[in-house]
Amino acid sequence: MKAIWNDTILADSCDTIVVEGNHYFPGDSINNEFFTPSDTRTACPWKGNAIYYDITVEGKTISDAAWSYPEPSEAATRIRGYVAFWKGISVGP
Repeated sequence: MKAIWNDTILADSCDTIVVEGNHYFPGDSINNEFFTPSDTRTACPWKGNAIYYDITVEGKTISDAAWSYPEPSEAATRIRGYVAFWKGISVGP
């Protein structure tokens, strides 16, 4: 699977985990140069607290376009350190 935006590969992995329709990419498959932590935080009743990232490619930025659960609940431990995408990021083979 690949996560692509602005003709740039943000993440690439054969080992994504699908949760609630979202592909979670392993942390080591992410091209960190495009990610900046944002101040946004949300809470999921069963996954725990999420942190968000802004993505910037060639001077264009999408706010809060990726998220992760660095300390997920016990029910979601398999996505610890994984990152998922939305807001116009194309995810597919």
